Amino acid sequence: MRRMNERVESAGASIPDRLCLFEYTSRWNLVAYLAVDREIPNAENMTLSGRFFSKMYEGPFEDTGKWTEDFHHCATHQGMDIKRWYIWYTTCPTCAKKYGKNYVAIIAEIS
Repeated sequence: MRRMNERVESAGASIPDRLCLFEYTSRWNLVAYLAVDREIPNAENMTLSGRFFSKMYEGPFEDTGKWTEDFHHCATHQGMDIKRWYIWYTTCPTCAKKYGKNYVAIIAEIS
């Protein structure tokens, strides 16, 4: 994350709302996507587009498994087919402790 941040700063770009989406590709691996206000040279720049469904959760980070189960149930119950999904941890563990709240958004590309 530090290296990604350094690349963004060296390009003179910023990260609006500190938005970083995480895509879990396996139990032990994830891909991080930073929202930036301009393209970053020598980086894999991409744009997300399509139809999306999202839901907010609040609680400790260890509830992520429960949230993903609930999210999957909500989406499939509404007839949505999830193509890919991302998680936005709006606060780091230190900030969540400081503010006493931890909001997490799950965002899915749907068909």
